[in-house]
Amino acid sequence: MPNLNKVMLMGNLTRDVELKTTTGNQTVASFSLAINRKFRLKDGEDREEVTFVDCEAWGKTGEVIAKYVSKGKPLYVEGRLKLDSWEDKDGQKRSKMRVVVEEFQFIDSRGGAGGSGESSRGEGSYAPSHSGGGRGSSQGGGSSQSGSHRGISEEDIPF
Repeated sequence: MPNLNKVMLMGNLTRDVELKTTTGNQTVASFSLAINRKFRLKDGEDREEVTFVDCEAWGKTGEVIAKYVSKGKPLYVEGRLKLDSWEDKDGQKRSKMRVVVEEFQFIDSRGGAGGSGESSRGEGSYAPSHSGGGRGSSQGGGSSQSGSHRGISEEDIPF
């Protein structure tokens, strides 16, 4: 039976992007998105819940996100779920689910107060081209960035 691991999220960054370089000289950007869901209860009361999702973006994808997005800014991401497991200092098994970003799109990137939340694909979007078929690495689970990318250059950034 085939498997599918695809995530699409749109939310606001809860903190500035943290960009690090691994010992293997790969860059990885870490950030968290807050996704709001508004709904109405049967009695008519309006409610809102917030889901916080940790994300990581590897290579050029992470570098571009770190350069142009900051706390509070909206971002659309597509990627896959990844479960990290480890043992803490006390010997307790720990795990954390996160999204590995494979594509993203800037939202509300034209400036202005509040903005419309609109952005067209191709302007402010980025999706790396993966060559060689391999997507992950045993070191950090990052995407292979050896191929060229489509869609974005410095001149394409709309702000």
